[in-house]
Amino acid sequence: MPYGGSASTVISLEQRERRDMADKPVRADKATAVAELTEHFRKAGATVLTEYRGLTVAQLTELRRALGRDTTYTVAKNTLAKRAAADAGITGIDELFTGPTALTFVSGDVVEAAKGLRDFAKANPKLVIKGGIFEGRPITADEVNKLADLESREVLLAKLAGAMKGNLSKAAALFQAPLAKTARLAAALQEKREKEGQAA
Repeated sequence: MPYGGSASTVISLEQRERRDMADKPVRADKATAVAELTEHFRKAGATVLTEYRGLTVAQLTELRRALGRDTTYTVAKNTLAKRAAADAGITGIDELFTGPTALTFVSGDVVEAAKGLRDFAKANPKLVIKGGIFEGRPITADEVNKLADLESREVLLAKLAGAMKGNLSKAAALFQAPLAKTARLAAALQEKREKEGQAA
């Protein structure tokens, strides 16, 4: 036996090497998953954590479609998600990483995403909103629902555009009034000069 090692020692070394080789792809996959989740946490304007226990694949697909293309809904292991949040500098949500967890990364309108989650949860009570992160601070499930009660960005922009249009019309009228008065005054002065010229 080489190096005087026993057969059992050689076998145990071979087993350990095989196990280490098998673990390397798993560790690499986990590192990649953590890196991707960390990037999502950093880029998202808000992140909402939900529990999806009991929902079917078809229901999850329907939810993703309802949330739109500016929102990413992804299922993740709690240990990896927690590590990713820490790597992204996010704190205060560790207690949310319990049970089957899915992360809603919102890049677009946070209000619209909150509405989508709330409405889907009403229709599918197995979806449970746990809470999340908004503007860098932890928020509760109740606060997510309060966000859902706000008017969406599109509605606010439409109202703002309407208000601006009304104000522009008023401003135009105000600008036109002095111009009209000036024009009338100029015409009167011209008429007066003409009369004085004729009289002379």
